[in-house]
Amino acid sequence: MSTSAAAPPPLQAILSAIANAKPRPGRPAARLLAVSKTRGAEAVAALAVQGQRAFGENYVQEALPKIAALRALGLEWHLIGHLQSNKAREAAQAFDWVQSVDRPKLVEALARHRPPEAGPLNVLVQVNIDDEASKSGCRPQDVPALAQAIAAQPALRLRGLMAIPAPDPDMARRRAAFRAMSALFDTLAARHPGVDTLSMGMSEDYLDAIAEGATMVRIGSALFGPRPPKQEKPA
Repeated sequence: MSTSAAAPPPLQAILSAIANAKPRPGRPAARLLAVSKTRGAEAVAALAVQGQRAFGENYVQEALPKIAALRALGLEWHLIGHLQSNKAREAAQAFDWVQSVDRPKLVEALARHRPPEAGPLNVLVQVNIDDEASKSGCRPQDVPALAQAIAAQPALRLRGLMAIPAPDPDMARRRAAFRAMSALFDTLAARHPGVDTLSMGMSEDYLDAIAEGATMVRIGSALFGPRPPKQEKPA
């Protein structure tokens, strides 16, 4: 009989790693966002039973059935994928957070469609920190104006910034992108007292992101295992 201790469940192992990570001075402990895109409601419920409350989705149409099926669990739903303006109504009604706001037109649409009884929608400005042509997100220099537009909307609550740095195998370059985001965040937080969230870092680099200032990390495969084979994406 083996005497070795059983490995902790992935959720507990990741939460322990986050708790033991050394955050950047002045930053709170990071929150875990479980990225449940491509996963079924059953997989989400299994993590919810273990205490995970916040889940991230890429596509509005894929998320809506899960949100409806699990409504009784009182989970917190984040939209982290690119949001088309024609999906803003559904996103504003169904999600608690939208992390991918990158243009004034989307700010206006989300504010217009947020139900008053739901309270303000938590919003992050997505920044294209590496200036990748294939990535969504505003330019760093456009953050102040976009943040001000969000802050001016009573139906929205400006919470901070989100970024998806380029998947560079050189961790030093990736950490440089994290540091650039952290500097942007500090500037934004100085101007807007309610700003408290810097969402960056994924399964392969979340500890580096925390060290550079992340207050929320987005983890999928390390929690749920390898993604299912790719299928045609819903809009």
